[in-house]
Amino acid sequence: MFTHQGQHFLRDGREHLVVSGAFHYSRIHPGHWADRLRRLRAMGANAVETYVPWNFHAPAPGVVDFDGARDLGRFLDLAAEADLDIIVRPGPYVCAEWEGGGFPGWLLRDPAIRLRCMDERYLTAVDAWFDTLLPHIVQRQYPDGGRVIMVQVENEYGSYGDDRQYLAHVRDGLLRRGVTVPLVTSDGPARVYTQAGTVDGVLPTINFGSRAVQFHEFSVSEFPDSPPMCMEFWNGWFDHWGERHHVRPASEVAQELDDMLSRGMSANFYMAHGGTNFGLWSGCNFHDGLQPTITSYDYDAPIAENGRLTDKFDAYREVIGRYVELPEVPADLVRDPASLPETELPERARGVLTLDALRELSAAAVSRVSGLQAHEGPTPFPPSFEELGLERGLLLLRASFDHPGGEFRPGLHTLRLHGLRDRAVVFVDGVRLGIVERDEGAPQALQVDLEHGTHTLEVLVESQGRINFGPLLGDRKGLLRGAWFGTHYIMGWEAWPLPLDLLGDEILAAVAGGLPAEGAGLLVTQFDVASDGGLDAFLDTRAQTRGFAFAGPEMLGRYWRIGPQQTLYVPAPLLGAGTTPVTLVTTDGEGGGLSLAAGPILDELLEINEGE
Repeated sequence: MFTHQGQHFLRDGREHLVVSGAFHYSRIHPGHWADRLRRLRAMGANAVETYVPWNFHAPAPGVVDFDGARDLGRFLDLAAEADLDIIVRPGPYVCAEWEGGGFPGWLLRDPAIRLRCMDERYLTAVDAWFDTLLPHIVQRQYPDGGRVIMVQVENEYGSYGDDRQYLAHVRDGLLRRGVTVPLVTSDGPARVYTQAGTVDGVLPTINFGSRAVQFHEFSVSEFPDSPPMCMEFWNGWFDHWGERHHVRPASEVAQELDDMLSRGMSANFYMAHGGTNFGLWSGCNFHDGLQPTITSYDYDAPIAENGRLTDKFDAYREVIGRYVELPEVPADLVRDPASLPETELPERARGVLTLDALRELSAAAVSRVSGLQAHEGPTPFPPSFEELGLERGLLLLRASFDHPGGEFRPGLHTLRLHGLRDRAVVFVDGVRLGIVERDEGAPQALQVDLEHGTHTLEVLVESQGRINFGPLLGDRKGLLRGAWFGTHYIMGWEAWPLPLDLLGDEILAAVAGGLPAEGAGLLVTQFDVASDGGLDAFLDTRAQTRGFAFAGPEMLGRYWRIGPQQTLYVPAPLLGAGTTPVTLVTTDGEGGGLSLAAGPILDELLEINEGE
């Protein structure tokens, strides 16, 4: 039995120090789950913590997926086999630098919905989700069938709102569905956060990355009847495109860990193993502008993105061994998994996915993706991602407009895009005009040279990830307030949704069928990677501009020459034995070649090359 008494956790009646590591199954290839859990246990951790992102499992209303990479039950069972207790954080909000903080985009289809509060529409969706999710957790609680020892109520709610009735609703929903292990909250280490984020009957925990002595004192002073615990010990940090890669010295964070454990404060490393934002799952922050998170979620963690054991692993193991019994490090545990050697990759194919081809891809997606719809009948203003059931990816919009003549002379005129969320490639009459970035209040303008007559505007809008933290949580995507030419709005729009991360097979088929060398659209290049199936790889994208990379049909994520990330991690299970096509779909003009790097390059900022 796992419970608590005063300032101590009790496991089977004995005082217990929880030394846990964060590990998000949604960011690790399932073929690597067992290996990474084994590494975590070898470091000395006695527990693993994971978020459950709602949108990872629920792509459309009434549709849930717990198979393959989404098999939460299998992950929890593997953790138990690795001799790890488990802390589950089911949200419904998770933050985690994850698309929308874990909220499905389809929640936002109702323009009146309000998240993270006592909004009936929101709570109805949360309750339906919990009905589906909780059985996977409840049947694996300790000691009755598994190793789950804690379940978290919401997530850092004190940094968002103060609706105690809502927190009580989430708490009661977990209890009503069979959670018997201790419930916890987690918040920043100050009263302004904990007073809003805690709720009766739930153990409070706090989050921090430094000043452990000070925050331990805060915890035991504020919550004298609860075991002190740092639910998120930030031993590294996440990165945004265009910013430096964050690192922390092993000696510094090891001292903070020792300051906690020596005082009887339990800790959860955030992150122990960060992994990768495969596909389009990386979220965004917002501070004086949009801050998209990079594809790598390495986090400068003790277990690196590819499983390498870093200096932090050794430093943590030494500290942990002072306070809990250490397991032996398995003799066959490879410290630094080998990867394919550095080499230039041969180019297999090159061509353009034209705008017409993109419309064909959209039709294929609409035919098989639940909840997705095109909008080929004209509508006055462009439909949003949410209106079309598009969770992530691109949206192709088209409308016609007139250059009226008269006093409106031929020549250069201004085309304005209003409410762009987040980025767009703009075409007029099949000619690429340029790239436009998200606007914050002021419309984004392009100069276009036009003769009198009717013209066609096509806008390929990209979501860079929904905001995952702060007051802009729940941001919608698309060209939300339309386009303006001359003296009025352009009206009469058609729309084709492109969930690009789900279209890998169709893109492979399009390339195999032959692509035109020129045309309005997106450049596609394809390269061959030869492997025996046993080694990971790192794609070196420094000669490229910006776009999306696939290994076979699986999207690895975004690449962007701006940095700091210049390599994409390719897990060995995605390569297999033989030759695997790696396909780049480029948004920002033409790039060069592609090569394999000897290892990750995560801290190299380069000039932006828009290819214009």
